[in-house]
Amino acid sequence: MTNEIRLAFEHPAGRSHATAQEGPLDRISVRDHTVEVEIGAFQAERGTTQRICFNVVVEVRPLTDVIDDDVDRILSYDKVTEAIAAALSEERLNLLETLAERVAERILWEPQAIRTFVRIEKLDRGPGALGVEIVRSVDDVAGKTHEPDAVPHPHVVYLTNRAVTSPNLKGWLDQLEARAEPVILCVGHAEAPAPQTGHKMTQRRVDLLALEQNAWVLAGRDDRCVVVNTRTELDWAMKNEQISVWAPSKIVLDAVDGPSTGPDDPVALTTWFADYIEASDLTLIGVAPSGEAQVPVLIQDIEVAGL
Repeated sequence: MTNEIRLAFEHPAGRSHATAQEGPLDRISVRDHTVEVEIGAFQAERGTTQRICFNVVVEVRPLTDVIDDDVDRILSYDKVTEAIAAALSEERLNLLETLAERVAERILWEPQAIRTFVRIEKLDRGPGALGVEIVRSVDDVAGKTHEPDAVPHPHVVYLTNRAVTSPNLKGWLDQLEARAEPVILCVGHAEAPAPQTGHKMTQRRVDLLALEQNAWVLAGRDDRCVVVNTRTELDWAMKNEQISVWAPSKIVLDAVDGPSTGPDDPVALTTWFADYIEASDLTLIGVAPSGEAQVPVLIQDIEVAGL
């Protein structure tokens, strides 16, 4: 029992040695790789960064060819740190467990990798280090592909309240549904003013929720409109020809490079979202543009909108 407890708190290198499979394996390790990021499920962890420490060991197949002191012939330490950086850049995460899984999977995409130990610890959440450790092997990712899927480029449409209540809404949706691109609808605030909190951070949350309330109003106007709030849901919807109505809170709050504008300017927020989602274009019905867009922007008068 003592040995089991000692092993549980060993560095991943010790765990790797103690649980080694048959046959010789080489190991590479990255120790005490510390980065500062925003992560965590608690409200106190939002809007601020904290230090997290990575200790990673990768068991690799020994090379049978001559290395010739060539870094391109080995599984480099850079591949480990790149896997960490890539996993952190995808989106803001709540759980270390999710981050560890993503890091491990990226490492195991490397042809030489056999098994990896990933330990991640939060250094600033208490008097000690709080963390998780996982062990994954190539068998755990067998059958999964890491080739990027074809990225859909949706048609993003911003509707004013007048457009939402317009008798032309059904006709617009019919035209949008017939397009080859997926469709994501965005809305502004309802006519009634949102509650005022007098506090910048909490007001941002209230304003985002006000946008989401109006998204549900639009969804109630036509059953084809489905409110979605995560990137995973959006990706599924785009691949399955669903008309989505964007509820912005989660994507905005979780974005690594979030919008410079706030939800008090919903047109500018929609413009940021169109760039974020790599839209084919952005159509504004009944409203002027706000801010610069990287995608083509089409402005439609509400009376003559021809999608």
